[in-house]
Amino acid sequence: MKWRKWNNIIHRDLGYFLVGLTVIYAISGFATNHLREWDSNFIVDKKIIQLANVSPNMTVNQALVDDILKQTEESENYKSHFRVSPNLLQIFVKGGIINVDMTIAQAVIERKKNRPVLRELNFLHLNHAGKIWTWIADFYAVGLFLLAITGLFILKGKNGLKGRGKWFTLAGILVPIIFLLIYFY
Repeated sequence: MKWRKWNNIIHRDLGYFLVGLTVIYAISGFATNHLREWDSNFIVDKKIIQLANVSPNMTVNQALVDDILKQTEESENYKSHFRVSPNLLQIFVKGGIINVDMTIAQAVIERKKNRPVLRELNFLHLNHAGKIWTWIADFYAVGLFLLAITGLFILKGKNGLKGRGKWFTLAGILVPIIFLLIYFY
């Protein structure tokens, strides 16, 4: 059998086999690229409450914290509190946090919920599992390398690597090189 036929068989079958991992890495890769804009692992719910009887110069004690918890309807969820700065008090509650801005007497209650599916995909993409997943991720990396190399030799002639394919290959190599040159130098 000719080498090109084997090349095409390897490319085809490996491509089919890696489709699931490719979808996982593509979706989670897109999500993690935008971490500055949104949290792809969690949905954050915020609720703002204007507080009474709170001012910047107040001494933070358990009575004040209890009053804030009562006003925010979080008394049963209290865990602990910490005065971060003269103007910011953090009250930790089950499943969230209350940030109290003492200067404007305002409480912001933040609760995080797992973002379904996407959190799990990110977990795999970022290899938080370690152990056996590292082997799977390494296999996937080698598989992608083989797909790239075998893909170069699928077509012959003017549409293959000797024709227009060489220009697309060169452009694909130059994009990250140019970016790194601009970014670092």
